[in-house]
Amino acid sequence: MSPATECPAYDFDLYSDDVLRDPYPHYRALRDLGAAVWLPRNALYAVGRFEDVRAALRNPALFASAQGVAANDHVNEMSRGTTLASDAPLHDRLRAIIAAPLLPRALEEIGPQIRSEARQLVEGLVARGKFDAVSDLAQHLPLTIVSKLVGLEDHGRGSMLRWASATFNVLGTMNARGCTAMSDVQEMRGYLGGSAIRERLRPGSWGDRIFAAADRGEVEPERCPVLMRDYLGPSLDTTIFATANLILLFGQHPEQWDLVRKDAALIPGAINEALRLESPIRGFTRCVTADATIGGTLIPAGSRVLLLYASANRDERKWHEPERFDVRRRASDHLGFGNGTHMCAGLHLARLEMTALLEVLIEKVQHFEIGEPVLALNNVLRGLKSLPVRVS
Repeated sequence: MSPATECPAYDFDLYSDDVLRDPYPHYRALRDLGAAVWLPRNALYAVGRFEDVRAALRNPALFASAQGVAANDHVNEMSRGTTLASDAPLHDRLRAIIAAPLLPRALEEIGPQIRSEARQLVEGLVARGKFDAVSDLAQHLPLTIVSKLVGLEDHGRGSMLRWASATFNVLGTMNARGCTAMSDVQEMRGYLGGSAIRERLRPGSWGDRIFAAADRGEVEPERCPVLMRDYLGPSLDTTIFATANLILLFGQHPEQWDLVRKDAALIPGAINEALRLESPIRGFTRCVTADATIGGTLIPAGSRVLLLYASANRDERKWHEPERFDVRRRASDHLGFGNGTHMCAGLHLARLEMTALLEVLIEKVQHFEIGEPVLALNNVLRGLKSLPVRVS
């Protein structure tokens, strides 16, 4: 669809390697250009200001997910009817099933287990003195505790990281990265959709509960594998990236780490601030169901709009000195987990895991000496592949 004539254009591919490596100047340029900006190389409108992104996320009737949330038609077509790519009433019914074990009251049962595992992990790493903040620290809880809770047996657990990364890569454009990831996505769909999947799940696990819901008639049996996939994203890459980003930021800003060490009550604020400043999810698209006006710019019905959470979280109109890391900032309304009906179902689990790690780290670590971070290039996620750390 052709852009509205009054809409400014930004002639960069937001999914290119160069942009992924340093996206923030591009986000700022988009915000400065206008409330809505046409991306000719991606055939999308981009929305990057905080108030506009939040308003769109809170208006699913106009900014719909049912036609998919990817930046390419192929994945939007194949993902229709999933929790991510649906609207009420289907979305509400599906989300109620997968969110049940992720609610705060349900997580109280596993809190002691996660805290115990976090303490054992951190104490071991501190004793070593140096480790990788991604593979040794951030990945541990999701790949042990959480994979066990989901109920995936060894083959599935060994593939989960690769599948999760691929799931987000295909939600961007079908560039080389997205095309390559499709084979991993198909492997995941085949595994989770196989006839033997229920037998492989631990009885009482989150995955097993999905099939039990089908037995009760709460969801169609053919949707069970689809719902299983919903645990991969919130349980893995997003939390892993957010955790490693915390260590990176504390290594870059030791004075902020000192503040948290002296006052554990700052831990929730520190997590929010890290999620705001280095949002693991760059953003998803929505399909406009009727003509929409954003900041005076007309977006025609049927257009696809990219809602940039990571840009909104650095919007100068919302945040004072938005590029500064400040653990005392009131950032609880950040959009790192999205907003509205599609707000991340795993946000409480992510907070629990990060909090458990920080509670032990503030006891054991006075200073993070970080090495050269290695970025994990992903079409939709932003995070680290590796981060060498020495602690004292």
